[in-house]
Amino acid sequence: MPNEFTHKTALVTGGSRGIGAAICRKLAAEGAAVAVNYLRSADRAADVVAQITRDGGTAIALQGDVSSEDDVKKLVAETEQQLGPIDLLVNNAGVYDDVDHNHTTTDLWARTMRANLDGPFYTTWAVKTGMIERRFGRIVNISSIAGLRPRPSCIAYATSKAGLIGFTRSVAAALAEHNIRVNAVAPGLIDTEIIADVPPEKIQSLIDATPISRIGQPEEIAELVAFLLSEKASYITGQTYVADGGRVTLP
Repeated sequence: MPNEFTHKTALVTGGSRGIGAAICRKLAAEGAAVAVNYLRSADRAADVVAQITRDGGTAIALQGDVSSEDDVKKLVAETEQQLGPIDLLVNNAGVYDDVDHNHTTTDLWARTMRANLDGPFYTTWAVKTGMIERRFGRIVNISSIAGLRPRPSCIAYATSKAGLIGFTRSVAAALAEHNIRVNAVAPGLIDTEIIADVPPEKIQSLIDATPISRIGQPEEIAELVAFLLSEKASYITGQTYVADGGRVTLP
């Protein structure tokens, strides 16, 4: 039996580690040919590709800075040249800074917006014309629960992730008539490198505030992303799904 994404091409930005790497492995396991985008972690991206190919999948590693429109155009062109037209796009790449308002500089603000908000815009705009022509496209944007609740220690990051949720809603409404679905996932505390420097007592306080009483795993987010990209979610678009063990509830 064919897998869910057989004959589909996926581009995952920031796919060399953490949530992005888990998404790449999951989509490849379900039959997709996956472009693993990275900025600096060439060795990590190569490891993800090696894992996928060792398990019988198809993947390539492509360097590119999502905050650069020229890089994104090149990234999309290379993906389509090597793997075929992009059917599935996961906007996962981003930056995070845990600083108070006194250290939220204009440079930090601009860098965060370029990576976390401009990046998904550039990638979506680079693939949407082809998706419209083929009348098929599935996009998932990785937001955060920081975009749903006040976060005084990461103002730029939280603002960018809230903006990504708004972007998801509006683009989903604009592209729905072309059979393009766009959704977002808002993870909570996930066991990735982003929390490596967080003091243990702060991690424990977050776990204590989580009804499920544990940290989430990247693979759990990957499962949700794969569902939203699949035809199991054929009647879902413009939505933001929270995966945080119960810390935040919507609306």
